[in-house]
Amino acid sequence: MENKVFLRVKPMKGGVVAKKGKKLKPRYIGPFEILRRIGKVAYQFDLLASMSKIHNVFHVSILKKYHLDPTHVIQLEDIEVDEPLSYEEYPMKIPDREVKDLRNKKIPLVKIFWRNHEVEEANWEAEEEMQKKYPELFV
Repeated sequence: MENKVFLRVKPMKGGVVAKKGKKLKPRYIGPFEILRRIGKVAYQFDLLASMSKIHNVFHVSILKKYHLDPTHVIQLEDIEVDEPLSYEEYPMKIPDREVKDLRNKKIPLVKIFWRNHEVEEANWEAEEEMQKKYPELFV
């Protein structure tokens, strides 16, 4: 039986680490085959050719044991992973708008569908902030 693990990645929105809705974001990519153990806390992996710029030795803290289940696999070709093993989320569509009433002000919100996520994972964001980061959504 092959030893395989997932690698943890850090999702990002617009260049800043995502804080809202982070529990719904994909956290791991893979599975990857373990080639060998390096010391007590690191492993070397057989990575894809598209990940050739990434060093193939990882600390155990960013690994998760793989249990055979096809639903766990995230299609790596759909996610652009950079060298520090992070990726940027991109909004795809604004299906709805609403205004949140606070005591002194009203905040326009937009519902965002994100690339590589299901419709159920859409979330509400401040319209002004989204217009600054992604003006092409509002054309």
